[in-house]
Amino acid sequence: MEDQRVGAGRGGEALRKIITTLAVKNEEIQSFIYSLKQMLLNVEANSTKVQEDLEAEFQSLFSLLEELKEGMLMKIKQDRASRTYELQNQLAACTRALESSEELLETANQTLQATDSEDFPQAAKQIKDGVTMAPAFRLSLKAKVSDNMSHLMVDFAQERRMLQALKFLPVPGAPVIDLAESLVADNCVTLVWRMPDEDSKIDHYVLEYRRTNFEGPPRLKEEQPWMVIEGIRQTEFTLTGLKFDMKYMNFRVKACNKAVAGEFSESVTLETPAFMFRLDASTSHQNLRVDDLSVEWDAMGGKVQDMKTREKDGKGRTASPVNSPASRIVFQMRKGTGVGVPSPKRMPSGRGGRDRFTAESYTVLGDTLIDGGEHYWEVRYEPDSKAFGVGVAYRSLGRFEQLGKTAASWCLHVNNWLQVSFTAKHANKAKVLDAPVPDCLGVHCDFHQGLLSFYNARTKQLLHTFKAKFTQPLLPAFTVWCGSFQVTTGLQVPSSVRCLQKRGSATSSSNTSLT
Repeated sequence: MEDQRVGAGRGGEALRKIITTLAVKNEEIQSFIYSLKQMLLNVEANSTKVQEDLEAEFQSLFSLLEELKEGMLMKIKQDRASRTYELQNQLAACTRALESSEELLETANQTLQATDSEDFPQAAKQIKDGVTMAPAFRLSLKAKVSDNMSHLMVDFAQERRMLQALKFLPVPGAPVIDLAESLVADNCVTLVWRMPDEDSKIDHYVLEYRRTNFEGPPRLKEEQPWMVIEGIRQTEFTLTGLKFDMKYMNFRVKACNKAVAGEFSESVTLETPAFMFRLDASTSHQNLRVDDLSVEWDAMGGKVQDMKTREKDGKGRTASPVNSPASRIVFQMRKGTGVGVPSPKRMPSGRGGRDRFTAESYTVLGDTLIDGGEHYWEVRYEPDSKAFGVGVAYRSLGRFEQLGKTAASWCLHVNNWLQVSFTAKHANKAKVLDAPVPDCLGVHCDFHQGLLSFYNARTKQLLHTFKAKFTQPLLPAFTVWCGSFQVTTGLQVPSSVRCLQKRGSATSSSNTSLT
């Protein structure tokens, strides 16, 4: 009995598996049947559409041929009428001249028969004068126009062969992207491609691109969607004004004729090196309201924070869920990093709680260390700000220390309070800059060369360059009082900035007393 129950159990389990398999297979077949029915409907609809399009194209061709025929017939009729008019006029003139000549001939014959008459000399003179003035002697006996109409003959043998060669449009081939000719510079990408075979039927190209943090061939699944640019008429295109907030970009191109699009080219990946960072809110002064890459002065910030602190102390000291390490990990994963650890150069939050800037150091730092290479970023500040500064600082900058007033920071400072000043500051020394104050500043840091340059971000005019030997990694640093500013990252070092540095402009404008 036991063996029977075991056998029945096994048989039942096997049967259930068979039933599940059959159910899944039936569902697959039903889905396929639905797909086939949908394809039948699509075949009917698409064939009707292409048939209508074909008839419309042929009707357009017939209409064009009819117009050409009417135009050419009209040309023949006009030429015939013109020639007929000229020949008829010439014929009428010749007929009149002949009649006049015959009359003179008859008169001359009659006069010749009366030579003995007293009037003969006078009559002979009149005939002579009449002959001199006769139309027959002033008339050209050459036809004004030709009766040859061969210049209006046609030979449509070539066109007939072209019509006989008409066929359905072929599907365009896949373009080939030329990486050697493509270029990434100045936050622009110029992509160049070619067709493997010449195709005169191509109407336009479609370019698609997306950002990614993965090197190598593009992956099938990416968080970033493909961005589409249509209607490209040439075999190259330049994307301008890009923000390189990820390490790479994927590209692919397809060719289209008037009927159908071909397959995409093989996707390529281009590196888009740029300096990316965010503002580290955990370092900011309590009167600065930080939102990703923007900062706004908040006069009540410190008081509100003190009130919250007292309320927290009354309820017990527990870690804030917003500022806890776990929440930071979740936040980073939501932002798409895919992991719960900071990037190699991203500075872990080292200034929490009371270690943030305080007193009159209205400062906030970036969250990414600079320990090599060249980097560039821009900052646009509110012109009505009473004070604003931008530069770099060592991470060890004290919480009470202001930018430019210690050896651990370098900055350009704009003061609109009491008296206006525009200065370069380092180690509590300042140099007044003789230049208009721009509303947008560009910062270029060449760590290994020890150069920190500031530019008018719109005109790329060099404002000032610090020369220093950086002994520690740097952080972007900002300060604002009674104002606001917005930082732009993901920028490459502009070509104009590189050229200025190569020409030695930076060295000539540096102030050694501030380095």
